[in-house]
Amino acid sequence: MPQTTEKGAGGRAAGRRAPGGPGDTSAAGLEQALHTGPFHLALRAALAARGLPLQRVQHHLAGRGIKVGVTSLSYWQQGARRPQRAESLRAVRALEELLRLPGDSLIRLLGPVAVPGDVERPATRSYRALVEASDALEGLLAELEFPADGGLHTVGHHERVRIGAGRELVGRDSQHVVRAHRDGIDRYLAIHHGDPGCDPARVVVRARENCRTGRVRWDADSGVVVAELLFDTRLRAGETYLFGYAVDDGTGGPSSEYVRGFSFTGGQYVLQVRFDEQALPVRCRRFAQTSAGAARGARKDLTLSGRHGTVHLVEQGVRAGILGIDWDWE
Repeated sequence: MPQTTEKGAGGRAAGRRAPGGPGDTSAAGLEQALHTGPFHLALRAALAARGLPLQRVQHHLAGRGIKVGVTSLSYWQQGARRPQRAESLRAVRALEELLRLPGDSLIRLLGPVAVPGDVERPATRSYRALVEASDALEGLLAELEFPADGGLHTVGHHERVRIGAGRELVGRDSQHVVRAHRDGIDRYLAIHHGDPGCDPARVVVRARENCRTGRVRWDADSGVVVAELLFDTRLRAGETYLFGYAVDDGTGGPSSEYVRGFSFTGGQYVLQVRFDEQALPVRCRRFAQTSAGAARGARKDLTLSGRHGTVHLVEQGVRAGILGIDWDWE
């Protein structure tokens, strides 16, 4: 999903680079980056220090029986994606050897969620599964040749989530307003991650106003679906565009939360969750997190309203991180 991004003023700052900074390829800079992180800067510093292009790195990994795309490697060093699944963590350990780094020097920077062999999906939705999503999502995005930011800023996004009588996620409707920040943008990739038990082959993405459905890809193991929504026009930088789409699911087990991750700061986000009158939760709360590993904060109880029972949150200016609503059934 494209999110808004803000870049600082142009121009090049004069002066000495800080050790371990993005442009420091010295041995001291590499050591500092490995010590302090974050992962993507350490990986970038190691690659720069060894002078290995990504194509050669991919070739060496393939020789060890590890399949990682150049796009994924690029995303890792940019910080746009993080390796999470077992195969990716094998690649990170191989990179430590290939780049002649101390053992576990890169793995430890991924934090406690990066445990080799940890491939089980969580009991409910999570930011890790939704945004960093795993190599499955990386592979799908790479297959559709999707850049890290999508070329779009989000001006406003209104989501309506429907929970059925069986406590399942029936589907969601989205109305999105975006602004292009470069010429030639003519599509948006909608990402859906079902609850445990979801059958992504049965999930349907329906284009509504001002767009049509293009290619659709999914990964059965992770429950991730990526759908290409093609605009009716090609945008120029600065132009805005309004479009709508829906996702019909209903294939997963009981749902207990809905979360959306934002990689960058953005515009307004509205999330509405509607429950079937035969299955109303006993408690609903909104929450926010600064990162996947951070504690949930900004807790606020939400009161059900309407015949079906609806709750919502409104965020006027989203920040990088996570927003969501969770609920208790009993």
